[in-house]
Amino acid sequence: MRKPLRTASVQFEHVNGDKPANLAVMRGFVERAARQGVQTLAFPECCISGYWGLRDWSRERLTGLAEPVFDGESARTLAAWSAEFGMTIGAGLIERDGSRLFNTYVVAMPDGAMQRHRKIHAFVNEALSCGDEFTVFDTPHGWRMGVLICYDNNLVENARINALMGAELILAPHQTGGCRSRSPHAMGVVDRALWDRRHEEPGAIEAEFHGEKGRGWLMRWLPARAHDNGLFYLFSNGVGVDDDEVRTGNAMILDPYGRILTETGRAGDDMVIADLDPDLQPMSTGRRWLKARRPELYAKLTELTGNEAPIRAIRMGEDG
Repeated sequence: MRKPLRTASVQFEHVNGDKPANLAVMRGFVERAARQGVQTLAFPECCISGYWGLRDWSRERLTGLAEPVFDGESARTLAAWSAEFGMTIGAGLIERDGSRLFNTYVVAMPDGAMQRHRKIHAFVNEALSCGDEFTVFDTPHGWRMGVLICYDNNLVENARINALMGAELILAPHQTGGCRSRSPHAMGVVDRALWDRRHEEPGAIEAEFHGEKGRGWLMRWLPARAHDNGLFYLFSNGVGVDDDEVRTGNAMILDPYGRILTETGRAGDDMVIADLDPDLQPMSTGRRWLKARRPELYAKLTELTGNEAPIRAIRMGEDG
């Protein structure tokens, strides 16, 4: 029988291209989480390497920043922290595998095991390849976890497949909110001046974070992924300046009913902690819906419609 799991989700303002600086911030959060008995800690997407500021980097420059997984320096650092504190720790970076580059999330576990998820819908730089498999695994804490990176969570099929593969908890690292969007009612740019004045006028920037550019957009879909599949969700996000955009943070942890167990609206680095009760899961609405599925009717889901387009074209506005 699974025991309750103490989890934490972090938001922090990374520095693009400065891995030592980012790892130093992360170490502080790991130590803080350990003091509070956290067993599973989620950091944001590409928080080690940086994210949006990498979109215009050349392949050569990006390759120089990237690392192999699992024997790269950053992955070894995560593994050392995991062993030191008996904690499962996930964090994102740019991975180098031969000549290919990936937006990858590495999960280090205290028994020495490591997993990686390569973002299925990678778009931030044309040099990045998209991953081609789902990542669901057992942990020493007795929970089965999946990883979906940012845009991976937007497609309902991906969360459902993770649930069907036995995932009970999804690590959902992001760099989102405050994004330029071609959808007129999705997100929108946060004025950099509001972020720069956050200490003098915290209410102004926090209103943006809580509004349609941040939390308001998340509430349209994130609770649904948890509820419809009976999944706990650890939503971790960047916050603050990421090149010419301002990330909105909103780190939160959700239960299998899509309810928010804990969240932050702080305009700055922060961490939220929640204890996950496994007894909530078996009779949750989404878990019962999984049993009611009619797979024999779903062949249409795998058919090409002719409307498909590469993810980079969709996200970066190159699909017309």
